[in-house]
Amino acid sequence: MYNKSIDDVLKEFSTDKNKGLSEAEAKARLEKNGLNKLSSKKPKTLLSIFLAQINDAMIYILIGAAIISAIMGEYSDSIVILIVILINAIIGVVQESKAEKALSALKELSTPKALVKRNGEVIEIPSEEVVLGDIVVIDAGRYIPCDLRLIQTANLKIEESAFTGESVPADKDATKVFDSKDIPVGDRENMAYMSTLATYGRGIGVCVATAMDTEIGKIAKMIENEEEDMTPLQKKLSSLGKILGIAAIIICVLIFVIGLFQGRDTFEMALTAISLAVAAIPEGLPAIVAIVLALGVQRMIKQNAIVKKLPAVETLGSVNIICSDKTGTLTLNKMTVRKVYDTNSILSVDDINDLNDNSKILFETMILCNDATLSDKGDTGDPTEIALLDIGVRFNYYKDELNNKYNRIDEIPFDSDRKLMSTVNKYDNHYRVHTKGAIDSLFKVCTKILINGEIKDLTDPIKKDLLSKSNEMSNEALRVLGGAYKDLESENTSIPDIEKDLIFVGLMGMIDPPREEVKGSIDLCDKAGITTIMITGDHKNTAYAIGHELGISSDFNECIEGNELDTLSDDEIKNNINKYRIFARVSPEHKVKIVKAFKSHGNIVSMTGDGVNDAPSLKAADIGVAMGITGTDVAKGAADMILTDDNFTTIVGAVEEGRNIYSNIKKSITFLLSGNFGEVIALFVAIVLNWAAPLQPIHILWVNLITDSFPALALGVDPGDEGVMEYPPRNPKESIFTKDTIFTLIINGLTVGITTLIAFKTGLKYYSDSIVHAQTMAFVVLSISQLFLSFSLRDSKKSIFKVGILKNKALLFSLILGVVLQILIISVPFLSSVFKTYPLSFGDFEFVFLISLVPLVINEISKLILGIFRK
Repeated sequence: MYNKSIDDVLKEFSTDKNKGLSEAEAKARLEKNGLNKLSSKKPKTLLSIFLAQINDAMIYILIGAAIISAIMGEYSDSIVILIVILINAIIGVVQESKAEKALSALKELSTPKALVKRNGEVIEIPSEEVVLGDIVVIDAGRYIPCDLRLIQTANLKIEESAFTGESVPADKDATKVFDSKDIPVGDRENMAYMSTLATYGRGIGVCVATAMDTEIGKIAKMIENEEEDMTPLQKKLSSLGKILGIAAIIICVLIFVIGLFQGRDTFEMALTAISLAVAAIPEGLPAIVAIVLALGVQRMIKQNAIVKKLPAVETLGSVNIICSDKTGTLTLNKMTVRKVYDTNSILSVDDINDLNDNSKILFETMILCNDATLSDKGDTGDPTEIALLDIGVRFNYYKDELNNKYNRIDEIPFDSDRKLMSTVNKYDNHYRVHTKGAIDSLFKVCTKILINGEIKDLTDPIKKDLLSKSNEMSNEALRVLGGAYKDLESENTSIPDIEKDLIFVGLMGMIDPPREEVKGSIDLCDKAGITTIMITGDHKNTAYAIGHELGISSDFNECIEGNELDTLSDDEIKNNINKYRIFARVSPEHKVKIVKAFKSHGNIVSMTGDGVNDAPSLKAADIGVAMGITGTDVAKGAADMILTDDNFTTIVGAVEEGRNIYSNIKKSITFLLSGNFGEVIALFVAIVLNWAAPLQPIHILWVNLITDSFPALALGVDPGDEGVMEYPPRNPKESIFTKDTIFTLIINGLTVGITTLIAFKTGLKYYSDSIVHAQTMAFVVLSISQLFLSFSLRDSKKSIFKVGILKNKALLFSLILGVVLQILIISVPFLSSVFKTYPLSFGDFEFVFLISLVPLVINEISKLILGIFRK
């Protein structure tokens, strides 16, 4: 509609700009097109969320094992397995039921009331009842209820930062008509969009789109249609579950067949095969991973980051690209005066100590010729005018004091044609005109200039020099405003004469500045192999100035605008995406394309943002990060993580936390599988060699679900590696099982299995009349050796002495607890009968404890060997 004239639009929607629609016509259109509100897909039920938690290969295998165990009479095994599955599912339900609020938040952005013309009268109606063709009245402080083609404007400014990403309100002009059909949303001066806010002036518009047909409705559709993607950890655990499941089935079948050939009891072999399947699968792994992630979430809250979905914590650890919105994320979202030109030299605000005569008049002009307000309760007005008041406060120039001292008696408001604002203020024995505006507009009304306290003629050479100074500031992406004044003897000066023969007094350049701490965070990201990308609705020069200052880009050719992206096909965008670091003047659709283009190269992409326009890209990214203070409800609803301090630096802390969490989960997995592989080795070798079973099924269950759980959890909360941010992000395609990990698993599994068998055979040798005695010795070695081994698995490269034995208090506690429990189930008669164990002598304990140290020693030696190969 922005490329059509006002008359054409009114004709197209069959409406009258003076009378509006009739009540009957409005009612008919409402029945035809429906209410002006955003639709949403049906929210997930708790049952559907619960079922999604158990829709996993490993969970299916565990359920199968539980069913078979119940059929075989091992009810305790079935109950414990099902409890683990239930705990895991409940944790997931609690987290996920808090998510998916983006569309409901979008609905809440709709304004409750709207002013429309009906039957020639202006009436107030619920915004949901606005229909196509309605003539909508706009005034300052009112939200726009629908998409409008403006038909009348008077100094109208609309705050669109949450929608377009621009840091200052957009000027609107109903008379504009654009020829092109590819004008970015932020440049459509003759349009106003649903859920934006009028901050200045007034206007009238005709409704051209409602509900899901509005620009914000298109965003809602993108959020609704965005498919959920599995996180890297979820993908890896799913793959692991399938692998272990297949391995368990193969082992079951193989052992069962071997047992039948050996002439063993069919029931006994079936039970043993199930025991092996239980041994092959780390039943506690899903719950342990969920608990480790949940504990990570609690730590993140203390670091000002709220994570809505557990796997998002781990995903942060593999992020190698952060696409960040500029306004409010990298910057303060607050216009700030950076430089002052006093007609003598350009000075940084930080370098100004005392104000000279020129600067004093310039400051008075910028503060008195100003309609904004500052107070403890909040600032009101145009962000540019607020910036002028802020810089005044810095130099002890306060608006209230100046207004009381120099009372305003007349004014000429700003308008987009003159690009000037003027006030007349009463001084002691005269009156003074203060005017501010664009430099080219000031040249039309200024004939003099104040230089070093002396009034001189404003000649062409001086104008040329002033323009060069203005351009110098503009090249740094500063928004430049000039000031001028003149003295009057009488207050009865006609309005045309007020803005005439003024004295030019100086310039001020302002910008929405970067957050001070962000540059250091971006440097740390660079060291960690993470690329920071800026995506903004601001102009190219402004975006590059901020990006260059922050160290995001050092070459202007690394910037591209949205209209340039429109000329490229999707394949061209994907092929060229890595050339760019800054994307300017982009729409919500562009943001999604950019995120998906980076993802197409195998990157794990994080997107930060705070506005409505960021919501689709937050959903499209591997992890969306919303600002908690300045962020809209839409952005928070669409994001996976919310920063409560709106600090980009918090993201870096979250990445570090994510990396450590992944590392800890990997330690837990390595520990669990090392022990389980050892159990498989012990049972498999014994069956193949036609020995008696070295372990009872209940022994395996005890070790897997009780003894293993405590050290596995302790490894999951292991203190973080201080140098984790010195390494590049891991390859998202990299398997959990790297060559080093597989080597470690094989070595540990073999040593645990072999030491268990040695303990069993030693028991048979010395206690040939009691197989239970020998099984007890094997049982103790199997559990205690894994407890000792856990200390060596805290770091895959550093020795146990470098890492520190006492640093992980939880792991030390789990060792003590595990040993005490193991002694109790052997020594207490009731427990001994339940677990089918035999009391061991002091000599037996001495032997089993010494041999249990063997896996730890072998793992430490393997670290040295791997270290030599790495070098």
